[in-house]
Amino acid sequence: MAHKKAAGKTRQNVRRDGKSYGLKVSDGQKVAEGNVLITQLGTVYHAGSGVSVGRNFTLFAKKDGKVKFGKRMSKTIVSVV
Repeated sequence: MAHKKAAGKTRQNVRRDGKSYGLKVSDGQKVAEGNVLITQLGTVYHAGSGVSVGRNFTLFAKKDGKVKFGKRMSKTIVSVV
């Protein structure tokens, strides 16, 4: 049997805030270049014209304009016009 208590402190039952995934802008809202439009896990929303995809599937604006949501082949497309 051990004669010393285990070193270090255990971190049980630590509450953390959830990740803030979801829509960051609405349809028709004005955005500037580089603004984050959507954070997501996987490609739930797809990039249209004026929108690019980050390496964690974040959609962001490539130019200034208004956000437009639409459907193409049963996929939701996000564009900046």
